[in-house]
Amino acid sequence: MNNAPATTPDDSEPAPRSEQELRDAMVRRLIELGAARSPRVVAAFRAVPRHLATPGVDVAKAYDAEYVAVTKTDASGVDVSSVSAARIQAMQIEQADIRPGMNVLEIGSGGVNAAYLAEMAGEQGQVVTVDIDPDVTRRARDFLKATGYHNVTVVTADGEHGVPEHAPYDRIVVTVQAADVPPAWVHQLRDGGRLVVPLRMRGMTRTVAFVRDGERLVSDGFELCGFVPMQGAGENRMRLAVLHDAEGEEIALRLDGHPEPDTEALRAALRTPRAEAWSGVTLAGDESNEHLDLWLTTALDDLPLMAAKPAARQRGLVASASPLGVPTLVEGDSFAYRTVRPTNDPDRYELGAIGHGPRARAVAERLVEEIRTWDRDHRAHRAHIEVHPAGTPDDRLPAGRVIDRPHTRITISWP
Repeated sequence: MNNAPATTPDDSEPAPRSEQELRDAMVRRLIELGAARSPRVVAAFRAVPRHLATPGVDVAKAYDAEYVAVTKTDASGVDVSSVSAARIQAMQIEQADIRPGMNVLEIGSGGVNAAYLAEMAGEQGQVVTVDIDPDVTRRARDFLKATGYHNVTVVTADGEHGVPEHAPYDRIVVTVQAADVPPAWVHQLRDGGRLVVPLRMRGMTRTVAFVRDGERLVSDGFELCGFVPMQGAGENRMRLAVLHDAEGEEIALRLDGHPEPDTEALRAALRTPRAEAWSGVTLAGDESNEHLDLWLTTALDDLPLMAAKPAARQRGLVASASPLGVPTLVEGDSFAYRTVRPTNDPDRYELGAIGHGPRARAVAERLVEEIRTWDRDHRAHRAHIEVHPAGTPDDRLPAGRVIDRPHTRITISWP
């Protein structure tokens, strides 16, 4: 994740007042963030009155480029539907490379994003948006009707199966986190078409732009992101191994195909003194950990993500806390997680690891060694991700980490 504080517009500028001024200010911010790069994406975000999708939200907040409007939670309080941040929406639409006249499928409705897709596809294009939740599709229909987007078809169904009656599609854009790629998404996409999907790989989610090449999907770039998880047949929630359960200070490992840990041993390990190991590898303050973390999950077998409430860090139980989770190497009764510390250069920080348990130092050193390997051999490169049908023989897969899911075999490889 990006460790630098987000920059803000010049405080000397007068605060925008009208809805159009707020919309224009949001677009300027999207350009500054690098989320909206092409003229057609900029024009689309300038055209859609997104505040109408969140009537209970302050208009200024609705046009905050980073604001996520949660529209529905389940009985346990988990977010199951939201209007994604404009930055994430613009990023995905840039990845999709939608051209006028294309047939586009959106999986996960909300209305706003479908309107952006309709702007991109144009009057000669067609957008189909599908969601399993009738409350969500009702809101999407109401928004699209109110804003005059008539070339969007809203379908209430399980997105796992796509929408075959309107296929084939030139582009498929998925706006929910998916742990797998159902066969319907591949088969309903034209060969050479693009699928943009927030794909969860061993706990780490990246919105990946894939190009269909026969029965396989080949990555053409990816970005760090966060989305609500998929519902229906494709639902695949991560399991939790809780290491500390005091209210407000919870610490847990998110397990996504990882071996079942000895949770009691790790709970005991958390109470032991920490052991630190430092790599000598530094990052700039505005440099993201996302590529390092993807390398670590490629290289290390048992590397779940540790999620900790901010209060756990404030109490000194852990040194790092992130809503996306921190890569954590587990070895039996001990574990170590990635962390950072300041350097003499105020614009850089050093990567390291903090370990707990009987073998805390050894596990921390092993994690640090992989950080050094990334710095030496892979820092200048980006991972390559492919998706192959389940049952594809190993000798037909690229070398690297293989993630087996019910429908597919996902590979992460490095030059």
